[in-house]
Amino acid sequence: MTKLLDNSVLDAGLDEFATTARLVVCSAAPANFAGIAAVALADVAVTPGDGNGDFTVADGDVSGRKVTVAQQANVPIDVSGTATHLSYDDGATLQAVTEVTSQALTSGGTVTIPAHDLELGDPT
Repeated sequence: MTKLLDNSVLDAGLDEFATTARLVVCSAAPANFAGIAAVALADVAVTPGDGNGDFTVADGDVSGRKVTVAQQANVPIDVSGTATHLSYDDGATLQAVTEVTSQALTSGGTVTIPAHDLELGDPT
C-alpha cells in the first residue's frame, strides 16, 4: 500500500509547533497550560516562527521533516528542584512536553537548554 505525505503537510504541523513563545524547565510533565505554573523551575521566552532565530524547519535526519529549537543558554532558575521535563507553550496553549535528562537545579543559578529537534517521519 502506497502512503505519501507532502512536505507541506508535515511543515504545517511543525510551523504550528514553532509558534511556541516560551520554553519551561519543569519538575514533572504538566497536564495542560494551567498546570505549567505548578511544576515550573525555569523559563525563557523564545522567538516564534520558522527561521526567526529560535526555530528552523528542515529535512529530517532520517526521513520527513524536523524543527530544530536553538540552544537557550544561561536561563535563570526561579525555583529549586529536579528538572525532568521541558514544556513548550504559546502563551495560551501547552504545545508539547518532552522528557529531559534529570538534573538538580538551584534557585538563583542558571541552566542551559541544549539545541534539540522534533522530527516527523515520512509515513511507512
